[in-house]
Amino acid sequence: MAGDHNALGSYLRSRRTRLDPAVLGFAGGRRRTPGLRREEVAQRANISATWYTWLEQGRGGAPSAAVLDRIAKGLMLTEPERAHLFMLGLGRPPEVRYTPADGITPRLQRVLDAMPFSPAIIKTATWDVLGWNKAAAALLTDYGQLPREQRNILRLMFGTARKRVRREDWSSVARFVVGAFRADVARAGAADTDEVTRLVDELCLLSAEFAALWQNNDVVAHGEGVKCITHPEAGRLDLEFSSFAVEGRPDLGMIVYNPATPQVAQRVRELIEAKAD
Repeated sequence: MAGDHNALGSYLRSRRTRLDPAVLGFAGGRRRTPGLRREEVAQRANISATWYTWLEQGRGGAPSAAVLDRIAKGLMLTEPERAHLFMLGLGRPPEVRYTPADGITPRLQRVLDAMPFSPAIIKTATWDVLGWNKAAAALLTDYGQLPREQRNILRLMFGTARKRVRREDWSSVARFVVGAFRADVARAGAADTDEVTRLVDELCLLSAEFAALWQNNDVVAHGEGVKCITHPEAGRLDLEFSSFAVEGRPDLGMIVYNPATPQVAQRVRELIEAKAD
């Protein structure tokens, strides 16, 4: 098949043929094929009609990211479709476009609630906690009792004495958290946003320790590890954690904590069941 040799051209043709010319302001009448004409796509993308034709024909070399972005807008592509366009045209996904999250879907909340004895949270790239389950409220922090602006892991860690008391290895954990935060905001394309700048400035004023750690420019991965907490009722609890990406949402991540031993699991279960009564 000809499309096998020009996947980009085949994809572009398939996307433009699904669009309704009349809805987009182009004259109707008889058309030999459905959808937009090549010159109409070029007009919507603000590029040369000749250049767009060459792209569909597999001529003219690789397009730039800017051109692909304009074509994606002109063809009204969804984010997954835009990412696929970049993979075909440049062999890489597009740069992440950061959009601050306001909340999570009911479906994501049900995922959290399906783990009754494993604390789990959904956090943003700036480490605001948007979702949590009952186990997280019982063992980690009852985010529902906090004002929305205080549901931030970094604000809680560097501005709350209670957090330091519960963590024996607070200094090493703080170093890890700041390095992981730096990696998260960069991955989400948020490193230079006003939101992150304001948060970092606030934390630097709030905590000399945060300011020093931020100045170090350390970056760490935080896919998995062990979190040791001292709970006021259950005592020391060792929890293994794993981090997961939320598909299609580079600004969100899920962290799930599981008891590291059967003994800890039993204490966790008893604590959660007692709070549920």
